[in-house]
Amino acid sequence: MTNNKTQDNLTSKFKNKQLHHTKPETDEEFGHYLAGLIDGDGYISKGQIKICFNILDLPLAQYIVSRLGCGIIYKIKDKNAYSLQFHKYSEKKKILDLINGKLRGTIKINQVTKLLNYPLFITRFPDLIDYKFNYSADLNNFWLSGFSDADSSFQIKMINRKNRRNNTEIRLSYQIDQKTSYLLQIIKSFLGGNIGHRKKNDTYYYSSTSFIKAHNVINYFDKFNLLSSKYLNYLKWKEAYLVIQAKEHLELSGIDKIKGLKNSMNNFSKDTFDLLTKIDIIEIDNDTDLDLDLDLDLDLDEDTDIHTDK
Repeated sequence: MTNNKTQDNLTSKFKNKQLHHTKPETDEEFGHYLAGLIDGDGYISKGQIKICFNILDLPLAQYIVSRLGCGIIYKIKDKNAYSLQFHKYSEKKKILDLINGKLRGTIKINQVTKLLNYPLFITRFPDLIDYKFNYSADLNNFWLSGFSDADSSFQIKMINRKNRRNNTEIRLSYQIDQKTSYLLQIIKSFLGGNIGHRKKNDTYYYSSTSFIKAHNVINYFDKFNLLSSKYLNYLKWKEAYLVIQAKEHLELSGIDKIKGLKNSMNNFSKDTFDLLTKIDIIEIDNDTDLDLDLDLDLDLDEDTDIHTDK
């Protein structure tokens, strides 16, 4: 069994890691992240480019606006969500330049192709005629981070087993749901794991459940950090992994610790929200006077803007 000193070292490594959060530094890195985010939760048409965000991820939308220097954020009526929209041709051109050669999803590729073939767009930006998409299996960049911020979940599952000493089996799952399996096959080739099909909804899901595959997931996200509130779930998921690696889960105290981590996931308080800012996930525009309190119960229509265009 791993001794306390070893566990202390593991815990220390975890704590130090979470304090060194990294965002895409270059336009190339940011372009991969943005392409992944759009592949997951974006929509592209001749009228606009739109990305949707969970209400907890408003700071991520603000960070993207700050980094791009454009865009308007709308509160979606009757939903705990926001929509970041780009309407001007110059804005759409800026985004298309950033994600050129990086977009992977068939649906989004078709949307971009339609936009690029729109006569007025061709007239204004003829240099985008020979646009490129990414059909490679190389995921050593921020694309999967952006895609996961849009569509993934980190889960700690605890299953009762009568033939085990503590009656509890623990599974760590990193999961992504999609309407088609194309992108999931690329992720599986990169991380390992499994792809399943839900016949009822005719949807597919990627799942990584083994501890060996969890190690692959951690190696990736420790290098290419998540930028949304899912980063907090990831940290708890990773801490559960470290508890297991230290063999603490073989004792009831370790099971209780993992149970506490599981129960705290998707239950973010103001303190955990502030943690995102402290570890420098986000950069709020100084010109923005929005109150970022988590009790954001704004009674706004979908066409009400939160951030004015620069």
